[in-house]
Amino acid sequence: MSITEHSLELETCGVTLEGNLLQPADPAGIVVFAHGSGSSRFSVRNRHVARQLAEQGLATLLFDLLTPDESLIDERTRSLRFDIALIGARMSGAVSWVAESPQTHAWPIGLFGASTGAAAALIAAADKPELVQAVVSRGGRPDLAGDALAHVKAPSLMLVGGQDTQVIELNEAAMARMTCQRQLLIVPGATHLFEEPGTLEKVEAHAARWFLDYL
Repeated sequence: MSITEHSLELETCGVTLEGNLLQPADPAGIVVFAHGSGSSRFSVRNRHVARQLAEQGLATLLFDLLTPDESLIDERTRSLRFDIALIGARMSGAVSWVAESPQTHAWPIGLFGASTGAAAALIAAADKPELVQAVVSRGGRPDLAGDALAHVKAPSLMLVGGQDTQVIELNEAAMARMTCQRQLLIVPGATHLFEEPGTLEKVEAHAARWFLDYL
């Protein structure tokens, strides 16, 4: 399948954020990624997932939740990496940008969140229920989305490693607060980062199925 990659800038919450768009021919939808704290749009795992989704006919957008200045590790910026309200608002703004941009506005929108980025994705889904059609979380912390959980309307898939026992419990507690269609799927043998052979491929297969079903 022919896939093109574009660098772009998106405006959200008064800042300009850098992103990369993978676009197959005639996409069935677009999946916007929210990376975890301390990561970026260059996350090896998220880029791998994005490439596989693109191979399945889905456009993907990976973007930095922080500006280059905010990403510098110092006392002034360290707390921003864990500011769930901030990254949730920016994720929500990114959804609006995708829905309005001439390049992407025609595509149904799904969200993929990893680690703390899962909370940002769920906050955005709750804020933009008319735009977000599906959510997938990989090793996520949906519990950090707080009161937004009850307002998520999009079908949500939580993928957690079988060895990541604490995160399994946090996902179960978060899902108990949700009312939308939702599923917890445990990947046997995987730890939090899905570094074990074959485990990330299982994430990709389950995510692709979920998005293709609902976008």
